[in-house]
Amino acid sequence: MEQTSSTGRPVQITVTDGYDLKGFKGDTSVTFIRAEFNQVVLGDSAKITVSSEGTAKYNFTVSFEFNPEGGIALDDLAHKPVFLTMTEVLPKEKKQKDEKTLVLGQAVVDLLPLLEGKSSFQTVVPLHPVPGSPLETIRPGVKQCSLEVKVFVSEPLLTSAQISGGNLLKVTLEAAYAVPESFMPIGPLQNYMVGLQVPSFGEKDYPILFKNGTLKVGGEREPVPRPKKWPIANILAPGANNIPGSYIVGGPYEEEEGELNHPEDREFRTQAESIKKRITWDLESRCYLDPSAVVSFQKRIVDCRFWPVEITRVPLTTAPKGKVGKLDKTEDESQLSFHGVAYVNMVPLLYPGVKRIRGAFHIYPYLDSIVYEKTKCLFSLFRDTGHHLIQNNKVGGIISPQSKPVIAKNLKEDKTIKEKDMQTLSIKSQSSDTPLEAEPSPYHNPEGQQYLEAGTYLVLEIQLDKALVPKRMPEELARRVKEMIPPRPPLTRRTGGAQKAVSDYHMQIKNISRAILDEYHRMYSQEVTKLGKEMDNETLEEHKCQLNYELNCSGKYFAFKEQLKHAVVKIVREKYLKTTSFESQEELQTFISELYVFLVDQMHVALNQVMPDDIQGAVPTIYTSSEQLRLFAFEAEVNENFEMAAVYYEERLVREPQNLEHWLDYGAFCLLTEDNIKAQECFRKALSLNQNHIRSLLLCGVLAVLMENYEQAEIFFEDATCLEPTNVVAWTLLGLYYEIQNNDIRMEMAFHEAFKQLQTRITKQKSTGTLEYLEEGRKMESSLDPLGMTNGSSAIAIKVEPPAGPAPGAEGTLSILDEFLKESSRLQSDSQEQSPDPNSSRKLSNVFLKEIPVKKETSKCQASSAVLNPSPYYGVSQTPTTIFMETIRFLMKVNAVQYVHRVLAHELLCPQGGPSCEYYLVLAQTYLLKKDFAKAEECLHQAAQMDYLNPNVWGMKGHLYFLSGNHAEAKACYERTISFVVDASEMHFIFLRLGLIYLEEKEYEKAKRTYLQACKRSPSCLTWLGLGISCYRLEELTEAEDALSEANALNNYNAEVWAYLALVSLKAGRQLEAEQAYKYTMKLKLKNEALLAEIHMVQETVGFGNPSF
Repeated sequence: MEQTSSTGRPVQITVTDGYDLKGFKGDTSVTFIRAEFNQVVLGDSAKITVSSEGTAKYNFTVSFEFNPEGGIALDDLAHKPVFLTMTEVLPKEKKQKDEKTLVLGQAVVDLLPLLEGKSSFQTVVPLHPVPGSPLETIRPGVKQCSLEVKVFVSEPLLTSAQISGGNLLKVTLEAAYAVPESFMPIGPLQNYMVGLQVPSFGEKDYPILFKNGTLKVGGEREPVPRPKKWPIANILAPGANNIPGSYIVGGPYEEEEGELNHPEDREFRTQAESIKKRITWDLESRCYLDPSAVVSFQKRIVDCRFWPVEITRVPLTTAPKGKVGKLDKTEDESQLSFHGVAYVNMVPLLYPGVKRIRGAFHIYPYLDSIVYEKTKCLFSLFRDTGHHLIQNNKVGGIISPQSKPVIAKNLKEDKTIKEKDMQTLSIKSQSSDTPLEAEPSPYHNPEGQQYLEAGTYLVLEIQLDKALVPKRMPEELARRVKEMIPPRPPLTRRTGGAQKAVSDYHMQIKNISRAILDEYHRMYSQEVTKLGKEMDNETLEEHKCQLNYELNCSGKYFAFKEQLKHAVVKIVREKYLKTTSFESQEELQTFISELYVFLVDQMHVALNQVMPDDIQGAVPTIYTSSEQLRLFAFEAEVNENFEMAAVYYEERLVREPQNLEHWLDYGAFCLLTEDNIKAQECFRKALSLNQNHIRSLLLCGVLAVLMENYEQAEIFFEDATCLEPTNVVAWTLLGLYYEIQNNDIRMEMAFHEAFKQLQTRITKQKSTGTLEYLEEGRKMESSLDPLGMTNGSSAIAIKVEPPAGPAPGAEGTLSILDEFLKESSRLQSDSQEQSPDPNSSRKLSNVFLKEIPVKKETSKCQASSAVLNPSPYYGVSQTPTTIFMETIRFLMKVNAVQYVHRVLAHELLCPQGGPSCEYYLVLAQTYLLKKDFAKAEECLHQAAQMDYLNPNVWGMKGHLYFLSGNHAEAKACYERTISFVVDASEMHFIFLRLGLIYLEEKEYEKAKRTYLQACKRSPSCLTWLGLGISCYRLEELTEAEDALSEANALNNYNAEVWAYLALVSLKAGRQLEAEQAYKYTMKLKLKNEALLAEIHMVQETVGFGNPSF
């Protein structure tokens, strides 16, 4: 298969020593070595006497000529070893003319290192005993007999171009399982043959053949690992059949590349490989591919992904004496029976980094039309080009591959005829509804049909020494990512920074204040003790003036000023970064004024720390957690108040700038508002914080595709698959990228790997007895992690009710809320004890539902936040997930809706997917984002037909009717949703909207109960506001004030909260509070005109509350 202009070069084989030898006549036997290669005897060594220690010095050298132009070629070196046969010469007996010899064993020397570019190598090969040899009975503790061999060529057989561009193909045929019942081990001997053709340079194909398969009746599995065998007959020693260092190791069915690798095939394969008949070969054939043949090999795979592997059965014939190699012409095609073919998908060898495919492949009857249609192959290896193979089918014949195929002289004519026939068949198959298999003779194959009926399959392995398509190394991908997004260095603590400068200033203020206080006590301690609390202001002012005079006269004032000067200079330099002179007097005065204000404020802070008894109690601060801020941000998105949502997201970033989850959340928000540039900045910022973070890599890749930076997108996706090879979403997104690039082979590779990883995960979960996959998936719904990580709480397996409660320090008397708040605090403390993350139990079941108030104007944003992305795990009864549905869940969580329709199309066509309840729910959500209510309703109708008891279907229906203004239907859907034993994936906004409908219909008791449930699950300003409104309408003013105070503590910029606080204060007769609340109501520009009119009416009734009267 190689093309080279090299002249003949000798290959020398030298047998130097033998070790641990033993003969028939004791330890001191006389032996010699015979070397054979390619059925040719290279020579015999001298007769050497074995020493008493079992060693022998042979120093025997033979050679053969390597000449690819007409003699021994690289292919011969690839699959043919050198055989070294050791023979013992027995001593002559009386009246014996000739010496008697007996074969002791054979050794095998593999010449493969010569094809790796080596010019010499040295090895010690075991000497395998022949049957009956004394070497068979090895005593315990005695080493196996061996020979030391050296192989040498004057210069490497391969050029540098051949080493870099060539390749070595290894094909291993293991067995054919579940063969037809008509195959009987008794009766005439049969030769079971398998063959395939490998493309070479030009139009020639190179045949690889496997003969003399062994038919077994079954009953037990083939052992693993078991050695691979040489494809050569007439080997004297059984152990010499085995290729050194090559074994069949098997493996899980799911990891194979063949056809029978699905979970449903496991039972059949287990039965077929244990109790059914099979034909075993366990042969490995090698083939060297020079650079031109490698190109042809790749081109053939691109042109046709399926390659035919033929199988047939031929009767074994014994040639009569004197007529070896001759056979009557009438025995040509009549001997060919049970002609079948397996179609091997070779495309995986074009996947980056793939060097090996192994799997089980169904055997079909060999029909010319079908073979041509699937493989574009015109000739059968056995029937059309392989008559000589059948003619050479003698007992004990060589079964090694032919180096050059023998094709008839009229090959071109046959090819033309075949092409015409195939064209006719193709036209016929296109115009007829009858499948090609049903066509009459000569294209009918009743014997081959038995393969289909029995379910026969071949187990085959094809391996290359080097991958056809090299894969980028993880180090290179990491380097490329680092070049695009340099890692953000960790913030270093500066011991002399602004914080220390301020603390030093505080320390000096405290020291000076103590010194001044000591001076005051020295001057007036007796007078202060005498007068005590009766001291008036005039006396204090006089003391102050006298103290200032004393400090100035004594020089202590100047000393205090100098003591404070250094601390002030440090503040100017470290905090205000002023190290140069000012350009103008105005700039100087402005800075001095600003500095003075800051120094006075910090002085008060320091003095309050020194004298805490002199200040009033600190006002309790209301601290909102990061999870609460996230909830508030989503509620702002619900109302399309994107400006307020951005404020919450930015506040999270200010608090924890090193938290990459905050950057990812903000980036997803920017995707919602279609600000792709800012979203890209956020995702890259997150990636700079941790360059091994998978979600950051994937989101950077998604944004790169959206912004058409395809080269960067490939780097991001590939790096994600390298860092986490088991990530289903990463492989699926990589496949979608290749689909955009029209790279079908790599797209298939990525999707196949994603499917395999998904199947492995499901199988592992079932085998370890963990939760079913859907329940495992639902555990993520409260988390922002969309990649299959198991964090968060399951809203399907159990109902987890996050703790709620007022912020610490809230004042006021609680009546009916007391018990609720105490229970809430207890739940929170219990949760913190159980979980290392105090906020983990506060995560919402899903906070991705986007809400649009009915009375608000339509947003200019095309992808509006009409519906929050519901949790991707819909319903209770759900079909197994697919790689595309997992990817859809990820994309919907990060608002990458542009991708979703492409993935939905794949989900619709996926054999494991199709139109499911979850599919229609996602599709309905995309239509709700576009406010296409008619199509959304149609999708929800389909979803309800598939799973009528799915609470998410009814929850989504409620959102549809709520957004379209049909509050009566929305109310019915929401009530049905909360009546289910199992919660919907998102209950927060269901409670909010249902409570709002109850308020509109003046069902205040129901509204109160609904908002109480919302406050218990996930308290926010809106939930407390709804509860406060309900209590106010029920004339429960104390409870209303408590709830409104909680709402105001969480968000004091909500004008409606201040409005109802004003109403409560007016009804309670508290004028000051009423006027303050009304002032903030007007300052924040309350938009509810009806509520404002109600406030004015109550103000007129009570006679106060509006200072402008």
